[in-house]
Amino acid sequence: MRSGPRSFGTGARRILGRVDDLLLLDGHNDLPWALRELDGPEPDLARGDARLHTDLPRLRAGRVAAQFWSVYVPGSFTGDRAVTAVLEQIDRVRGLASGYPDAFGLADGADDAERVVAGGRIASLMGAEGGHCIANSLAVLRTLRVLGVRYLTLTHNENNDWADSATDEPRHGGLSPFGREVVAEMNRIGMIVDLSHVAVTTMRDALDASTAPVLFTHSGAREVTDHPRNVPDDVLATMARAGGVCMATFVPRFVSRRVAGWDRELLAAMAAAGADHRDLAARDRFARTWDGPPEPRADLADVVAHIEHLREVVGIDHVGIGGDFDGTAELPDGLGDVSTYPRLFDALADRGWSRDDLAKLAGRNALRVLRSADDSADNYAEGPA
Repeated sequence: MRSGPRSFGTGARRILGRVDDLLLLDGHNDLPWALRELDGPEPDLARGDARLHTDLPRLRAGRVAAQFWSVYVPGSFTGDRAVTAVLEQIDRVRGLASGYPDAFGLADGADDAERVVAGGRIASLMGAEGGHCIANSLAVLRTLRVLGVRYLTLTHNENNDWADSATDEPRHGGLSPFGREVVAEMNRIGMIVDLSHVAVTTMRDALDASTAPVLFTHSGAREVTDHPRNVPDDVLATMARAGGVCMATFVPRFVSRRVAGWDRELLAAMAAAGADHRDLAARDRFARTWDGPPEPRADLADVVAHIEHLREVVGIDHVGIGGDFDGTAELPDGLGDVSTYPRLFDALADRGWSRDDLAKLAGRNALRVLRSADDSADNYAEGPA
């Protein structure tokens, strides 16, 4: 992280090269699941691996100082199997830190993250993706927090027993009464509520229920791209009033209107064939053999449009970055792996973003939410209140 200037544009070098007073904290990276699913030999992340979007040379080139690693569990895993899987993913993140001790350092909070970064390593935090992984147990939720999980994405692509997903048929009308209990317990123990993936009704219910700021760790603006995974302007405004942050994602079908339109055609074709579009692996397999139109390309300008809209709606204090690397098969042109963040910051600097604005986007805003979660849990002791 302190290896000196690189061949970036001056805007990104000025913003991202100064880890002494700011850091780039990305909200969502699926490397742990990608490693679990990878065919072939275990990669050496220190040398790099073209099968992945993420490795150490590219993290350093991208000036990534801190990362929320997703400890993701597919919706097809339920009950004890889901709990086992999330524990295995936590173990995998811990294994990254022990396997590459000079590169990664585990961090539990904002102060930890800054300490790890100051020591020249990448601060590694964890977020659990998919509320089904707690198997309807507040005890499991508390255990995840004790093990270092700092946020829980309330759903993934499917509803669970207490919350509706953005990409499933409504079942609860938002949060169930138990879902509100989950949010209250998350506030109490200092676990951040992540509203990416959830239905708009769930967003509104969770914002109403939460006493601490929330995150959207990898979402876009629905006004820019009409996709159910994106956030309407009125919800963004409510989130900002409560101190939260929306971390802009790079997933093409969320950021590009062209790709989103193509994806709706793919969804219809998959439904006609009896295939489940919510299953990401099935979606990718179907798309490779589908005789429909070729998938359009998203590009860096699409991501810039979302970030600029987010700033316009919520203000500079409520935007961040959550790329979703290694969680999507396709990425926008110009943002193909974790080395490319400086291109995005250069593009924003070219559009007049100040150094202070870019520092807030890079990580300062997300660290504030992390500190707010810690403040809400100052008096927390493990176990029931």
